[in-house]
Amino acid sequence: MLFSLDSGVSVLPAEDAGIISSDTVCFTGHRETGVVPYMKDPIYRSITLRTVQLMLFRYIDMAIESGYRSFISGLAVGTDLWAAKYVLAKKHSDSSIRLIGVMPFLRHAEHFGAKYKGMLADVERGADMLLTTNTDPDAVYGKSGENAFPELYKVRNYFMVDNAAAVISYFNEGSFKSGTYQTLNYAARQGLKIRRFGLEDVYALIDECGPDLDSIRRRLVFMDNLFDEPY
Repeated sequence: MLFSLDSGVSVLPAEDAGIISSDTVCFTGHRETGVVPYMKDPIYRSITLRTVQLMLFRYIDMAIESGYRSFISGLAVGTDLWAAKYVLAKKHSDSSIRLIGVMPFLRHAEHFGAKYKGMLADVERGADMLLTTNTDPDAVYGKSGENAFPELYKVRNYFMVDNAAAVISYFNEGSFKSGTYQTLNYAARQGLKIRRFGLEDVYALIDECGPDLDSIRRRLVFMDNLFDEPY
């Protein structure tokens, strides 16, 4: 049996998951470094980051309101772990909600900072299922070396798409070399429902509400449910 190096939780091979994709959403998105402050002014960094997170959470609420009950997180820093933590919070009030964590390889978090390592461990302990798409305990990401595999993240990302009916993504226009772009392209080819927002949407929301979190929260509550719209 495999165990997480970060939480000690047991990890299953991804092929043993048995996920029902019809009510499942997966996440893909940028890291925290992909959040450029509003007006490129460092004074707005905190409000911009929090607005990205609040918009992500609203999209998750929309999915739940539309009947989705299982959520797959790739357990990466940034979007994946923000989303996973929020899903865990929603599970407290709705026992039908499930969180599935999928790591690309067992050593994937070796270079996470302390904040995200702690968040990862919390998410893994709270998840209903923890999976890995590569069971080799010595596997590392790379293009050369005995235990190096260049497509670990791609395999993980494609697995998530293959086991979901919809995708929620924080993706910024122009980020065409990112894993997020690769994942969204694959999801589109597979016909998944894609619900995406980016910094352009975040900036527009701050323009409308001002740099005031309470106003931003209120505006998001009344945002139309995008999951009820056609593809």
